[in-house]
Amino acid sequence: MSRRRRGGRVRRAIRWTLLALLISATGFVGATALAVRYLRDRPPPTSAFMLRARRADPATGLACPGLEWQWVDRAQIADSLPRAVVLAEDQRFLLHRGFDMRQIRKAVEDAGSGERLRGASTITQQLAKNLFLWPGGGFLRKGLEAWLVLWIERSWSKGRILEVYLNVAQFGPCVFGAEAASRRYFERPAAELEPDQAALLATVLPNPARLRAWNPGPYAQERRAEILELMETHRHSRHVRGL
Repeated sequence: MSRRRRGGRVRRAIRWTLLALLISATGFVGATALAVRYLRDRPPPTSAFMLRARRADPATGLACPGLEWQWVDRAQIADSLPRAVVLAEDQRFLLHRGFDMRQIRKAVEDAGSGERLRGASTITQQLAKNLFLWPGGGFLRKGLEAWLVLWIERSWSKGRILEVYLNVAQFGPCVFGAEAASRRYFERPAAELEPDQAALLATVLPNPARLRAWNPGPYAQERRAEILELMETHRHSRHVRGL
């Protein structure tokens, strides 16, 4: 085969590869837009973490024989819970557009000064991961998460983001969403949560594998008290206004 013919085949292969990548990227963009827009005013039928939990629960690594989960609208969740979660997890939730650059810079500076690298994920980032992706890190997952965050923040209100997050977040082994967690741990609907119960749910939310709402250890009890104090201090602040 002549060098010219081989060169022609290589160029055609490259063109077809680039075309396939372009089609795949276009399809992913379209699928992302459709999924996010579809869920803008509809309850999600499930989440990526719930589907995963049937094989290996992110909180325990064991398969869930059954999931505890029930969607409820924002009006059916006590005001204390979204306030506790925002103050505990993402105090600038109402001010940023999905990425808290102030917290990201601080985390990088702390790591540069020798402190342990800590996360700076916002509620929107956590929602994108829980709803569409998988646990863990890696550039691929972080890149997909960032892409989804952009679409979610562009398409949904802050109230909708918080409503969906509170309904799909994991609060314990095989327990997802505020309603299931409230009934499981406090034997009451989410609408009747007391402030200290809401603060305890916000406490276990970052790490349902190690922190327990049904039998809180010393750290969880101390953190609950801190969140309750934050709720009282910021009762009228912009951090929680309108939640």
